[in-house]
Amino acid sequence: MTIHEMKVGDSASMAKTISESDVYLFAGITGDHNPAHVNEHASSQTPFGGRIAHGMLSAGLISAVLAMKLPGPGTIYLGQELKFTKPVRFGDTVTATCTVTEIVAEKNIVKLETICTNQNGDVVIKGMATVMPPKA
Repeated sequence: MTIHEMKVGDSASMAKTISESDVYLFAGITGDHNPAHVNEHASSQTPFGGRIAHGMLSAGLISAVLAMKLPGPGTIYLGQELKFTKPVRFGDTVTATCTVTEIVAEKNIVKLETICTNQNGDVVIKGMATVMPPKA
């Protein structure tokens, strides 16, 4: 979708259930083997009381929405501000929603509110993305 096809308020979402396998694959790809994510015994001693998914794994769903839905293929990700507000546990279904909040047509820049929620509607991540949509 080009900048001229978008308007403030446009929104798109994508959902994924986060599995134990997803967490271990993410740990292997990134090298982030924090016990909070991969060690049940050690993570049971944390304030979360068990393993949680990497925050950036859930944040990756935001990237998927931007790349595949809004604005879509050809989008260039310029920046992302994130706040992790609640843990994501194995088996949680995370929905990433991106909503256009600002369009700077002369610079071909779009800003979007980025929110991830779990299956209970709890916000687990909130932030803002800056992207360059594809040109016509």
